[in-house]
This record gives sequence, structure tokens and C-alpha cells, in this order.
Amino acid sequence: MRIEEVILENFEIEYPIQSLAPLDKILFLDIETTGFTAKKSNLYMIGAAYYRDDCWRIQQFFAEKYEEEKSILEAFFSFAATFTHLVHFNGNNFDLPFLMQKCKLYSLPYKFEGYDGIDLYKRIAPYKFFLNIPNCKQKTLETFLGIKRDDKYNGGELIGVYHDYVNQPTFEAANSLLLHNKDDMKGLLKLLPLLAYNDLFNSDLKAVKVQANSYRDYHGNNRHVLIMKLKLSTPLPRPISAMANGCRFHAEDSEGTLKIPIYDGELKYFYSNYKDYYYLPIEDLAMHKSVASYVDKDHREQANASNCYTRKYSSYLPQWDVLVEPFFKREYNSKDLFFELTDDIKKNRKLFSKYANHILNRMVQV
Repeated sequence: MRIEEVILENFEIEYPIQSLAPLDKILFLDIETTGFTAKKSNLYMIGAAYYRDDCWRIQQFFAEKYEEEKSILEAFFSFAATFTHLVHFNGNNFDLPFLMQKCKLYSLPYKFEGYDGIDLYKRIAPYKFFLNIPNCKQKTLETFLGIKRDDKYNGGELIGVYHDYVNQPTFEAANSLLLHNKDDMKGLLKLLPLLAYNDLFNSDLKAVKVQANSYRDYHGNNRHVLIMKLKLSTPLPRPISAMANGCRFHAEDSEGTLKIPIYDGELKYFYSNYKDYYYLPIEDLAMHKSVASYVDKDHREQANASNCYTRKYSSYLPQWDVLVEPFFKREYNSKDLFFELTDDIKKNRKLFSKYANHILNRMVQV
């Protein structure tokens, strides 16, 4: 077994990682194997990154022979015992189960239950639409951030290199295997700023400015749009732009802009207690029985759920869950919901901050 330590001098992470846990309690993990199943493949390296003595370090546990798997497992878990938080990339689906299966094969008692897990893949993947990337593989995300690697191989290409190394060790082969894992670990650290996108959708946004603007559409019709200037909780490493449901979002550094179409027109408010109402066909509205009982019987009928409404012409904003009440619809079976842009709401900056979160999380679901 071989243990290598690499000190990353002048290495800085542009993300407030201390907000996750104390720096000296966070351990980054990445493993190298010759396959996907623990029973039929070899574990030949466990890489760990950590912060100690004012700098980031990488510790690599390298099995130079097949039979050294157990030794690197024991060495790694002994080393990891003082940490409380484990950071990995898609480790929930591969690294952690693989290590647990290997421990089981060697009757080793180690578990991961005592660690708080932070899977970067799971925290970033839901926002792939906003990042405008084809997938969320580690190298794809590194390219998105402009991260460059020193090694020229991928994990699959190094499987043969490892088998050759076991049979005939060379400096060049060992260097290639160690360099790949080192770059994986450095890449994992450098991906941390991507958590800012997770923060964007899971932290409270602050609407610092709200205004309505007018414009002419393609057909020359006058339209209105609500523009919100937002303050983000964590600076973004790269600008992002997205459009969904007629809403546009752009963010750069610590600022964001959200544009939402205003609907100017007539919508309907539906009363839930329709049994207490009459529907007046001529007026095309519902009226409470306490008042409508005086209307001629020929001009009224018992209201039902679909015609128990009142109509109102106003300016409205879309909502996809009931964030603001009362809510309005075009028709009873319409899935689109709206709330009226009243004078009181126009002054409610706290509500607009919640509304910005509402819109962005709806855009994620597209």
C-alpha cells in the first residue's frame, strides 16, 4: 500500500464552504476502481481532500497490488474518523455503496451513517436547465466553470493502466493513476462554487426593486411586464439565463433580474360555497342567495362549481400554486392561476421576494 499527500499551495475556493460545516470537519472523497460492481472489480485508490494547517491537502490511498484493497480501506476509514461531513460527486450512487460492499466482503465494520453527506451532483443536477449544459458529469461541470486538468485520461482508460501496473510497476503508470485521482479531487474542490446555484433556489431572494414597464409586441399591441431586481444570497460563478412559462430570468454575480408578463384583462373569481349562490345568466355572474333571492326566478338558477363566479377586469400576475389569495382563473377548469396586482401588493416588497422564489422554482420544474 502506498499513501501520498499533496499540499495545494495558494489554493482558494470561491464559495463560503464554512457555511456547510467547520473547515476541519469536512472531508472530500473520490475512489478509483476497475469496474462498477464491488464483487467483480478492484478498488485501487481512495482519494481524500481536507483542510489542515491553513491549506488544502489531498491524501491518496493507493493499492499497488490487488490484495491491498483491505489495507487501503482500513487506512482510509482510520484517517476519516475525525471528520463529520463527507462531500462527494454522485457518491450516493457509486462511491459509498461500492466502499460499503468492499467492507462487507472483508468483514470490516465501517459505516457512513455517522457523517453528514453532501452530494454535489444531487445538489446541482436539478438546475441543469439554467446552466444550459447537456449533462451533469463532473468533467462537463468543470468545463462550464473553465476548469482545466493536467491528466489526459478518463477513468475507463486507466483500468488497463492499473492492471499493467500490478503486473509490472512503472513510475509512468503510477504517476498517471495518481495524477488522475488528484485532478478528480481538485476538480471536486473547484466545483464547490456551483453550490451557489443550489443556494439561488433554496435561499430567500430579496427583491430590491420592482417596477412595471410597457412595450409593443410583434403585432404592435401594448404589453406590460413586471421587472424585479433581485439580490442573491451567494455570488454565482458564471452568469445564467433562462426562459419558461413566459418568464425570463438572468443572473450574474450577486444580482438577478426577473421579468414576468402582466395579464391585463378580465378574469373570474370562483366561490367555493356555490350552494349558497344563484347564477344569473343574463348578468353572467353569481350572487349570494341572501341578495339574489329577490331576483325573479326566471332570471336565476342554482349555481354550480363551474358558474359560481364574479368577473373582474384588472391587471394580474401568474402563479402556479396559491401563493396569493384571492386567486383568479380564466375558466373553472383552467390550471393557470393569477392574483390581482393591487395597489397594496405593489408596495409589498416582502411578498415580491417570495414571489420571485415561487417563479424560479416553477421554472426549474419545466
